Amino acid sequence: MKGKGCGWAVVGWGGVVLIMMILVVQCLTSIGSVSAAAQVPAMFIFGDSLIDVGNNNYLGSLAKSNYYPYGCDFRAGPTGRFSNGRTVVDMLGNLLGLPYVPPFADPNTTGTRILGGVNYASAAAGILDETGQHFGQRYSLNQQVLNFERNLDQLRPMMSGANMTQYLAKSIAVLEFGSNDYINNYLLPSLYSSSYLYTPPAFANLLLNRYTQQILALHSLGLRKFMLAGIGPLGCIPNQRASAQPGRCVDYVNQILGSFNEGLRSLANQLNTNHPGAIFVYANTYAAFGDMLNNPALYGFSVIDRGCCGIGRNRGQITCLPYLVPCANRNQYIFWDAYHPTEAANAVLAWRAFNGPPSDCYPINVQQMALI
Repeated sequence: MKGKGCGWAVVGWGGVVLIMMILVVQCLTSIGSVSAAAQVPAMFIFGDSLIDVGNNNYLGSLAKSNYYPYGCDFRAGPTGRFSNGRTVVDMLGNLLGLPYVPPFADPNTTGTRILGGVNYASAAAGILDETGQHFGQRYSLNQQVLNFERNLDQLRPMMSGANMTQYLAKSIAVLEFGSNDYINNYLLPSLYSSSYLYTPPAFANLLLNRYTQQILALHSLGLRKFMLAGIGPLGCIPNQRASAQPGRCVDYVNQILGSFNEGLRSLANQLNTNHPGAIFVYANTYAAFGDMLNNPALYGFSVIDRGCCGIGRNRGQITCLPYLVPCANRNQYIFWDAYHPTEAANAVLAWRAFNGPPSDCYPINVQQMALI
């Protein structure tokens, strides 16, 4: 990567490469939307608000972020990204040499604009269709796969069958799901019955079974390179901390995520065994995010327990409202609002997924996957 004032400071800790936070942010923010020659033809992105880049702008949803101060550090301003700046997938695309991947719901996402990939992620979306329904419209995992199929119908006339097969096989699919199935389903017993019907391990098993069906559907449609992101420590987000003992995360919430994350890593192993022509990578979001929370100073962070923009205890009881004044020192905050990371935290997560060791990205990282 090259850019004005761009450099990496690297030290080792516990066998894991540590990127000094300020230099990561400087590097990822100093360069344009394309950093180098594209290493893959396209990136297809499936997920929720952590990586939504504007799909919910076009839906009848309460889960939107197309207003200031969201995007206050993004060159295009508020776009529907749930952060002050770029998302993890914006930065991953940057590292892969791709332009910003456009949202599926944008009417302009058509024709040659979809050749570099499409982002289907939708705020409040989950693996289960009912997850997040109290927010209104959203593209669930099932619907996002259907939306991908619609784009395939548009892509086929643009290239020969052989070229299409190669194009899909070389492209990267990023899937990031599960957070909403917990915080906007299982952990809301007043609105959803799942916690009465399933123990935490049984619920994780339900999610993984449904997830597997759609991952295999995407494989059957031609995709061969998959990054499957685990769930981060949800018990430590400001929204959850607001109900915990001062200075503590909600331990129960973090504990019940173990069954899902361990199962997803095992699923990646199983899929790699059963589909030798494909590669399925598990991104250990929980560990990467947990390291920032446990060692914030190593990354230049000084505030780990509250949002930069929000209202109430930990600035997490009510998330960032229109024209609320955010904190000034945003690069020192891990959390932007009640639920989502700052651009600074996203930079660390993107770099560790792209270039991290097997403890971050298993069995290989995104950079290595791009070379296959």
